[in-house]
Amino acid sequence: MNERERLLELLESKALEIRKVTLSSGRTSDYYLDCKRVTLSPEGAYLTAKLMLEMIRPEVFAVGGLTLGADPIVSSIAVLSHIQGRDLSALIVRKEPKKHGTMSFVEGPRLEKGAKVAVVEDVVTSGASLLRAIERIAAAGYQPVQALTLLDRQEGGKEAIEERGFMLQALFSRDDLNINVAWR
Repeated sequence: MNERERLLELLESKALEIRKVTLSSGRTSDYYLDCKRVTLSPEGAYLTAKLMLEMIRPEVFAVGGLTLGADPIVSSIAVLSHIQGRDLSALIVRKEPKKHGTMSFVEGPRLEKGAKVAVVEDVVTSGASLLRAIERIAAAGYQPVQALTLLDRQEGGKEAIEERGFMLQALFSRDDLNINVAWR
């Protein structure tokens, strides 16, 4: 079994729940994927970071994403990039601005203005969270150049992201999951 297959196995065995659920987008679904159960585990964090780091373009200086789903992914990629000699900084994008100090949306090391950033998310449904992270990273003076996700639910998020000029790169899509539910 290769690393991609192992990560998919972890997602299916540890994170996938077949049940009715309301997603953060407000939509309902017949399944839920709690990626943090995998991305916060040692093996899952490593595999996610390794596979996503391979997707990140050489000109990228940092990786960032909206808290909370992206936090373990961003951190794991930053650590692994250092081990590999690439040194990508990690940026965490807040949902609300900091109430004191800098009052900023983006936390992390200061980067040069215009630094290129890969923006990540654990699951994309509508694309709203990833797009919010892209907007806030751009407003902080950086240049978002990539949009990456662990799972594309294939519910319009990819298209919404593409409408904004980004190509969504997903490690997995809904079609990759071994689930047997009736799709609407």
